[in-house]
Amino acid sequence: MHQFYYKNKELYCEGVRLSELVNKFGTPLYVYSRNTIINHFNTLKNALSELDHLICYAVKANSNIGIINTLAGLGSGFDIVSEGELRRIIAASGDPQKCVFAGVGKTESEIEFAIKNQIYSFNVESEPELERINAVAKRLGTRAPVAIRVNPNVDAHTHAKITTGTYENKFGIGFEKIPAIYKKASRLKNIWLRGIQMHIGSQLTSVEPFEQAVKKVSPLAIDLKEKYNIEFFSIGGGIGIVYKPALASGTPDWWKSPESKGILTPQSYAERLVPILKKNRSENSY
Repeated sequence: MHQFYYKNKELYCEGVRLSELVNKFGTPLYVYSRNTIINHFNTLKNALSELDHLICYAVKANSNIGIINTLAGLGSGFDIVSEGELRRIIAASGDPQKCVFAGVGKTESEIEFAIKNQIYSFNVESEPELERINAVAKRLGTRAPVAIRVNPNVDAHTHAKITTGTYENKFGIGFEKIPAIYKKASRLKNIWLRGIQMHIGSQLTSVEPFEQAVKKVSPLAIDLKEKYNIEFFSIGGGIGIVYKPALASGTPDWWKSPESKGILTPQSYAERLVPILKKNRSENSY
């Protein structure tokens, strides 16, 4: 649900007629609904309430300071891909210690800035990156927290250009290679193996690929917990946006209609994934 709607053929947001904003600020004009963002965040948070979890907003989706500040006020974490994004988090009163640094292009200066600001974890994409992070942390006289990104070879069945979880995609490290990489990483004196991470794609409209990937990677995460005492399993991904019919989906009544049947929601997402993750946690204290 959201708070954009038509009234008397005029588009409104949270009771404000958008034509009034256009007259005041001109165009192009980007208007965001703070209450919609809060509602969506809390809906997902509540759906995952049975788990010890951290929701991380991908700043690359929209780095507007107001949006970041709103999410920071809700206790959100953040997924960043650059030093610039981390600086925006800090400027918006976000907590660097709730930031995960993803992306394949981290420079040494960016890694240093992130370590000095005590980010939660680096999502490591390759062996050379792992060695680079270790070298920077050694120079700073500390240990860098990392989660190595596993590629589970699971097709998310999204648009070809945003699928990231198969071996045809150049992201992460192949599932079969992960045990050896963690063994190597455990010998690096300036690396703190804090977790394991995966990301099979964005704009997922079905829970099945999530479920398949979580079931596949969970035993691996349990094994890594036992061997290296990792603290978290990041399941990544993004629940798809309702593009059709975008405006109609704003009302509670629409979600009770036949048109909404089968659409992936935070509730249906959690219903399938939470039991798997709860079972793993209860049996392995992770």
